[in-house]
Amino acid sequence: MVGLSEGEKEFIKGGIAQDLRSDGRKRYTYRPIYVETGVIPQANGSARVRLGATDVIASVKAELGKPSALQPDKGKVAIFIDCSPTAEPTFEGRGGEELSAELSGALQRCLLGSKSGAGAGIDLSSLIVVEGKVCWDLYIDGLVISSDGNLLDALGAAIKAALSNTGIPSVHVAAGASNDEQPEVDISDEEFLQFDTSGVPVIVTLTKVGKHYIVDATSEEESQMSSAVSISINRQGHICGMTKRGGSGIDPSVILDMISVANFVSRQLIEKLDSEISAAEANEEES
Repeated sequence: MVGLSEGEKEFIKGGIAQDLRSDGRKRYTYRPIYVETGVIPQANGSARVRLGATDVIASVKAELGKPSALQPDKGKVAIFIDCSPTAEPTFEGRGGEELSAELSGALQRCLLGSKSGAGAGIDLSSLIVVEGKVCWDLYIDGLVISSDGNLLDALGAAIKAALSNTGIPSVHVAAGASNDEQPEVDISDEEFLQFDTSGVPVIVTLTKVGKHYIVDATSEEESQMSSAVSISINRQGHICGMTKRGGSGIDPSVILDMISVANFVSRQLIEKLDSEISAAEANEEES
């Protein structure tokens, strides 16, 4: 919990109203973002993202499984977030558990769309090995190391970078299995397929402070918010998911304006993230 005096609260709100935030940024400007890939050697893919003083890690583990009966042509993705108590004292005990569950659910909605898979930013059909019988299950774990606001956007960026770093082993399916039998598969230790992240969106959270919306809010700015809307947008400008927090209601006409702003900001964020991921992967290959 951020403890601020009345003067500090007015300073934050007044700066946002004048489009000059307390750290010098404008309302729609992100803090510097840094990406490091391959940080967990045991994972199929991993990345660390720092957004100002917010620091998170995401890892991807791929395991063979069986598709669900309702979606035999799709693989499965599960997202779990852990908020370390060392990142923020309020993460100790129940507070951290509730935030972890909230972030996990929000990331599921933003990256995986509806339960039917409609709008999914991650192509679940690409995880199928044998329809109805064998698929890849991706387990995405996120860890909050340090928290200074805007955790959802930072975790979304880390997951996108980790998926870009993910290699899925090639699978050879033995011929001759009947329709009722589970086919035998051989997993390669040498051949890997790079996970396609072209459709994976970024998440842009618009936080309402006073009468204005800002992106990439710090913890102090979030303490003064009335509501926040997170919108996941892919490279083509399509909305993959949306989630809201905070008790204040939002007029439908304002939502359209927020989507327009998020679309504009997402293009800059994707460009910056692409550049950082490419540089991080180049550094990883050199080392």
